[in-house]
Amino acid sequence: MELTKNLTQPKIIKSLLAIVLGSIALTISAKIKIPFYPVPMTMQTFVVLFLGISLGYKIGLATIGLYLIEGIAGLPVFSNSPEKGVGLSYFTGPTMGYLIGFLTACYLASMIRFEDGFFVVLGKLLLATSTIYILGLLWLGTLIGWDKPILALGAKPFLLAEVLKIAILVLLVKKIIKIRKFI
Repeated sequence: MELTKNLTQPKIIKSLLAIVLGSIALTISAKIKIPFYPVPMTMQTFVVLFLGISLGYKIGLATIGLYLIEGIAGLPVFSNSPEKGVGLSYFTGPTMGYLIGFLTACYLASMIRFEDGFFVVLGKLLLATSTIYILGLLWLGTLIGWDKPILALGAKPFLLAEVLKIAILVLLVKKIIKIRKFI
C-alpha cells in the first residue's frame, strides 16, 4: 500500500502542475488578441486544442475547467476582462458559448492518437474546432438576436486564422502527443 501511495504522489503533483500551467497558458493566449466585435480573435483555440492533444482528456478538461472557474470567480483571465467586466456577468456575455465549446474541443482533440494519419488528425481537429464555433454561434444568436448576421460576426472573421492554427497543430501533432508520457 505504501509503495502504491509513493508511486502516485509524483503523478498527482505533475498533473496538478500541468493543470495550473495550462490554465496560465490559456489566460496568456486570451490576452493575445485582435479586437473584433462582438467576439475578439485570440490564440485560445490553438491552446485549447494543444492542451487536449498534449495532456489527454482528463487533465485537459480539468485545465479548461479551472480556467473557466477562475474567470467565473472574477479573475481577469478571459479575453476582454477586466476592461469589459469580470466574473459571471462577463462569462454569460457574447463569448459564453465559445468558452463552453473549449471543453468539447479539448475532449475531441484528446482523441487524436499517435498512429492517426494526416487526414484523420485534420478531421479530428476540424471537428473539435467546429464545436467551439457551433456552441459559440448558438449562444451569440440567442444573446444578440437571430436577426443579426451571426455567421459574419461570430465565425467568418476567424476562419482563416483557425485554418492556420489547425495546420500548425497537424504538422506538430506527433511531437505534441509525446508530452502525454511525462504527465
